[in-house]
Amino acid sequence: MSERDAAFEAYFAARSGAMRGTAYLLCGDWHRAEDLVQQTFTKIYLAWHRIDRREAMDNYTRQALVRTFLSERRRGWFRFESVGAEAADRPAPGSGLADERMVLLAALMKVPPRQRAVLVLRYWEDASVEQAAALLDCSEGNVKSQAARGLQTLRGLLQEERVR
Repeated sequence: MSERDAAFEAYFAARSGAMRGTAYLLCGDWHRAEDLVQQTFTKIYLAWHRIDRREAMDNYTRQALVRTFLSERRRGWFRFESVGAEAADRPAPGSGLADERMVLLAALMKVPPRQRAVLVLRYWEDASVEQAAALLDCSEGNVKSQAARGLQTLRGLLQEERVR
C-alpha cells in the first residue's frame, strides 16, 4: 500500500462516522447517507494527491458532502422513494426525548434542501456564518437568510405537529 493510500485510509477511518451522521441529517435516510458518504470520499480520494492542506480536510470533506447532497437534489430525473414515509400503523404517542428527536428529524426532512444544509452546518456542525458561507460557496447574508427561513419553516412544521 502506498503512503498516499495509507494516509487516505487513516483519514477515512477517523472521519467517515462523523460525516455519516451529518449526511443522515441532510437526507434523513441511513442508506442514502451511506451512499452520500461513499460518493464524497470517492471524490476526495480522486483529489487526494492534489490536497496540500491536510489540516483543513474536515472543512473540505464537509463541503464536498453538502455539495454532493445538493447536486443530487437538483437532478430532475432522479426521484427518491421515501422508505416508510407514511406507516400504515402509527405508533402510540410517547413522551420521551427519543420521540421528540424523531419528530424533530421528521420535520427537518421537510425543510427545503438548501435551508436544511444551512441548518445542519450552523446548528449541528456548529459552523460559523463565515464557515457555512465558504462551505456552501455563497454569501454570509445568504447563509443568514437561509438559516432564518429554515428555522421559521422548522418552527411552523413543529407547531403543526403539536396541533395534531
